[in-house]
Parts: sequence; structure tokens; C-alpha cells
Amino acid sequence: MAERKIIAVVGATGAQGGGLVRAILSDSGGEFSARALTRNVSGAKAANLAALGAEVAAADVDDAESLKRAFAGAYGAFCVTFFWNHFSPERELAQAAAMAQAARHAGLQHVIWSTLEDTRLWVPLSDNRMPTLMGRYKVPHLDSKGEANRLFTDLGVPTTFLLTSFYWDNFIHFGMGPRRGPDGALTITLPMGDKKLPGIAAEDIGRCAYGIFRRRELIGRTVGIAGEHLTGAEMAAAFSRALGREVRYHEVSPEVYRGFGFPGAEDLGNMFQFKRDFNEMFCGARNVEFARALNPSLQSFDAWLAENKDRIPLE
Repeated sequence: MAERKIIAVVGATGAQGGGLVRAILSDSGGEFSARALTRNVSGAKAANLAALGAEVAAADVDDAESLKRAFAGAYGAFCVTFFWNHFSPERELAQAAAMAQAARHAGLQHVIWSTLEDTRLWVPLSDNRMPTLMGRYKVPHLDSKGEANRLFTDLGVPTTFLLTSFYWDNFIHFGMGPRRGPDGALTITLPMGDKKLPGIAAEDIGRCAYGIFRRRELIGRTVGIAGEHLTGAEMAAAFSRALGREVRYHEVSPEVYRGFGFPGAEDLGNMFQFKRDFNEMFCGARNVEFARALNPSLQSFDAWLAENKDRIPLE
């Protein structure tokens, strides 16, 4: 068998990167091998990936030279940033620039950049429909990723731009799961009105990325993925089915959501407002059938809940 082509996976111990590493390793007859990049090569998550057969290598997205070393000799790379670790769009842009430069330095043949829309193309800073944050952003964690697209393009890096969707895993880890209201009823709270929210299991993002690496014709294209497009009411109904008890959808305004006071509430309030106000465009950019073609095991929300309902804290 020909020597396998190495995919260097940034964030290999995280949600998206971990899914990709596992997808590569589970395809025993595939053409790729996984180089799992992490800052903590001695950690338990890195050890688990090594036990599955990944090559584990040290890299830090804040250290351009470490990325160059980690990308050396690879065929491709999966590039992702971690806004919620630091809440800094400028740092995210610097990290994307370091990855793009390392990819060019290594002569990579296919890069996937996990990105999102720059909302300022639809809502300029002068538009008062939503507040401007940090002086130059509407939705900082989206805008910085979208702005970073050009960093790959300008360097001529052969890139597929992957538009991801709302992680259903946020119901486990981000405090967005059903909560008890004053009347004791369980509710999920979103400022989406009756509009649909594209969502996906985080593990499926990695599996879709694996499908993209197998299709060189996607280089240079922007593609979007989702597991389902669901309204708040539809998600609440799915929760009710999975938990065997009623879960209601509590609709609030973006203004109210921005005032909830947790770290990132303003950013997320603006994000949901953008997805609500530009719903047809946002949903249209994320094709469920295309995602299933990349990843035949793509999960529905019902299927994801069946596997994960016991992990969701009910507060």
C-alpha cells in the first residue's frame, strides 16, 4: 500500500479536530494518517488519540514556528481557532495568520479553514440594529473568522472554507440546556423567534472535514454543513421526546439575551440576531444533504439526543 498522506489537525483534542482525527483513524483502508496537534502532548486526551493510532505532535497556534514544524511533511491541515478560550478576535486573527503562513511554508496541498460569516458584510458598523462590540465588530467570534479567510487566499494556500453550525454539544457544555423556570417547567431560551437554527453534532464536523479531504475538487470553495435546521419549538419538542417530560421553548429578544450577563452574552445575542434576521441566507449556506454526502453517518438532533441526553445538565 502507498504511504499514507499526513493530515495535521490543529485542536486535535478539541471538538472539531478530535472528530476529524477519529474519522481518519477509523478508516483503516483510507489514504490519510492523522498527526494530532496539541499544546499538551502528555495529557490524557493526547494519550487517547495516540492509543487509537495518531501521531501526536506539539504545536501552539500562538507560536508560528511550532506550527511550521508541525505542518512539515504533511499533505494537508485542518485549521481552527478557539475564541472562547480568550475572547479576543485580534488574537484569533493572529492565530489564523500563523496557520496560513505555516501552511504556505510547508507547501501543503489541501487546507480546511473552519470559518464563519463576517457579519459586517450584512450589518455594517454604522447599522444600529445591533450594537457594535469591541469597537470594530458586530459578532466578534464570527467576524474574526470571516475576516481571516483572506489570509489563506492572499497567500495562495489551497483552501476549502468550511462554514460550521451551532454545536448541539453547547446544550451540554455551554449552559444552554433546558433550565427550570419559576413555575418548575423546563425551558430552552433562544432569541430566534420562529426562525430555524442550523445545528450539528461537533463530532460530525470532523467527519465532514474528513469527507472534504477526500474531495480535492472542493479546494477553493466555501461549503457549509449542518445536521438539521430546526426552530426553537422543534428543538424543545425533540427534548421533550428524549427526556420523557415537557420542555418548552422560551423566546426572548436579542436585547434581553445580550443582557443575561454571562461572559460572551452580548456576542451571542448579536450572533442569534444575525442568524434570525438573515435566516434564509444563513440556512441556505449550510446544506444538510451535502453534509450527509460527506459524512453518511451524519446525526439528526433526535439521534444525537438519544446518545447524549444523560450528559445534559438540567438546572
